[in-house]
Amino acid sequence: MKDHFRFVGSLVLHIVLIIALFSFAMFQGGFTSWFLFYSFLPISIYHLALLFYPIKRWRVERKQLQHMVRAGGHVPIHVQISRKLPFPLFYCVCEELLPPTLNKLDTRKEKYVYLHQPQKLQVRRRIKKMIFPWFRRQIRLSYELQHIPRGVHQLQAIRISIGDVFGFVKKEHVFLLEDELIAFPNERPLQLAEKLTSFQQGTASSLAFNLKNTNVASGIREYIPGDRFSWIDWKQTAKKNVVMTKEFEQEKSEDTLIVLDGCYHERFNALAFEAAIELTISLIGAIQQKSSQVGLLSITSETVFFPVQHDPTKREGIQQHLTRIEANGERHFAEQLKQELVRIPGTNSLVIVTTNLDHALSSFLQKIKQRKRKVHVFFIDAEVNIRDEQYNAVQQLQLQDIHIHILTEKELLQSPIEVNTW
Repeated sequence: MKDHFRFVGSLVLHIVLIIALFSFAMFQGGFTSWFLFYSFLPISIYHLALLFYPIKRWRVERKQLQHMVRAGGHVPIHVQISRKLPFPLFYCVCEELLPPTLNKLDTRKEKYVYLHQPQKLQVRRRIKKMIFPWFRRQIRLSYELQHIPRGVHQLQAIRISIGDVFGFVKKEHVFLLEDELIAFPNERPLQLAEKLTSFQQGTASSLAFNLKNTNVASGIREYIPGDRFSWIDWKQTAKKNVVMTKEFEQEKSEDTLIVLDGCYHERFNALAFEAAIELTISLIGAIQQKSSQVGLLSITSETVFFPVQHDPTKREGIQQHLTRIEANGERHFAEQLKQELVRIPGTNSLVIVTTNLDHALSSFLQKIKQRKRKVHVFFIDAEVNIRDEQYNAVQQLQLQDIHIHILTEKELLQSPIEVNTW
């Protein structure tokens, strides 16, 4: 409707100007009056032709070199515009209509400088390019999306605007072009402290990835990335026509379940939640590289569970889930965790990644420890946001032999991330 009124207004304005100049020349007479009329006539004809020029018949294509990238990466995009009629155009403005999901920046580990002020990473992206096509039928332009945040981003449309040199005529059209851009979460290198790889009460810690007994093979399974070349069972590989690797005794006892807290709470920190996602996928990668079995329990308004078992396709499913996950839900994390652990078979070790360590979660973890389960908790938040009651909860959990790892901006800015017990 707005475009319709603009078109009618411009058309009426030009017709009135032509009639006014013609009337002035007829009544005034003389060289000057007719010179003004004939000088303005070509411009008026061009403006009228521009008003009726069918911009919507242009063919616009968006060409992405990449549809998948790691969070914080850059994606070059090329736009090609084709038109059949070489109508002279003074300028053309191409604007990418970006989705709200791109209105924040991800500068990878450098973003954690603002862990206590995540709103500083909120931006309003605008990508506009001006070109001067004149008589060209093929128009090409390029731009780059930088610091792409984690998630699935739907690029839906491009707005094309044209006009005359005086600004009397302005036309625009929105071309619907749907493309999907997926930004996977970053995997950060981890350096586990010696406390995490020490023997306790005669058994190896569940995070002792470097302690493996590779002398006694108890079975075979399909090869997964990270398995050693020497573990491949060549006879079974030839028989099944699938790469098979040996499974050892200790592998079966090193089951680890990672629980990601995605519940929204009053003091929720969106940047700390991004760090929790990066830490989760990094822990999964570190465990799988040592051929240990790992599962994931993601708790938001909906619970998603990836069982603790060797499955070559599980890693891809976890990565897709952690790409799309958003913090939400009204129920408390400790309450939902209690219900879910009843349904899930017991595992050797429980690793909880959370951004909210409160009294309810602390009390529940102490009950879990009484069942002789190994528990590690990764608590992520800005140093200035950690309150006295959370430090008290950490002390109580430490007395129960529950390992607490506090990650603030200091640790998150390091590469690799050094994980120490508080």
